[in-house]
Formats: sequence, structure tokens, C-alpha cells
Amino acid sequence: MRYALLINERPGADDGLDPQERAALTAEYLEIRADPRVLTGERLQPAETATTVRMADEEVLLTDGPFADTKEIFGGYFLVEAPDLDSALELAGRIPALRSGGSVEVRPLVEYAHAP
Repeated sequence: MRYALLINERPGADDGLDPQERAALTAEYLEIRADPRVLTGERLQPAETATTVRMADEEVLLTDGPFADTKEIFGGYFLVEAPDLDSALELAGRIPALRSGGSVEVRPLVEYAHAP
């Protein structure tokens, strides 16, 4: 079964890291990325680079940056193929954002039957 591991980071959690600490953190993410269960994964640019799209009265509205000030910001994801939820949860438990107050939402993907 495929699962999305949605990584939510605490804003500014790694602001005080020195270059060696940042390199070690990046190495942890790359190690997870190299796990054979991981199909793909990406880190997002900072939230302030986002544009939020909404609709009001049939008009598309654009807002620079995230729409709301939150305690966690979606920072990236891994898409994994795991035999079961426990395997996906084990992988999620290794994500460094957890140690700095973030969270990882683990969600199964909808599996569609492929037409012949």
C-alpha cells in the first residue's frame, strides 16, 4: 500500500543550527530518502514563498504567503510503498522534524483500479 508522509515543521525550528548541524540534519533526511520503501520525496521552499489561492463570489483571490499563522507549516513529504501501516509509521518516526516540535501525518493513498 502507498502512504504519504506529510511533514509539518515548526517555523524557525532550525534557525539556530550551525552549518555542521544543518548538514547532519540534511543527511538524516537523505538517509530516509534512500530507504527502499520511499518512492519519492521533496522539501518545500519556505512558507513565505507560497501563494494561497481561494475563491470568493466566483472570483479567484491570491494571497502572498501562507493564509494563516500556524504553529506548524507543511514543509515536505515522502511517498512510500509499505506492506502495512506499521511499516509506514516506523519510517515516519525517523523524520527529524519530530524532534523539533513538528509532526508527520501518515495517510494512505486512494488506490485506483487501472483500466486495461
